Amino acid sequence: MTSSEIVELRRALGQLRHCVGGLRARYGDVAAVQRLANDIERLDIDATELLDLDSTPRQRQAPRVEREVVVVPDTPYDPKLWHDADDEGLGGYRSHRT
Repeated sequence: MTSSEIVELRRALGQLRHCVGGLRARYGDVAAVQRLANDIERLDIDATELLDLDSTPRQRQAPRVEREVVVVPDTPYDPKLWHDADDEGLGGYRSHRT
């Protein structure tokens, strides 16, 4: 993003703030107006981060992340594993009569 695009974005954010101020005057501080104001603040934070990225050297590669591969076997589970288990919400396998 070029600096002129960031300037244009900030101008648009200023217009949005003005519009949300008008909505706040009309509707009060309701949840919808608060969310709009919060969204504008988040956009402003993101625009500032982009501006900071322009002034710092760019990294060519994303940092490497160590990943652990977990292999899940295709073989069936041991039936003893489910010996005392019930399916919640389906009534279970045993009746609870007194």
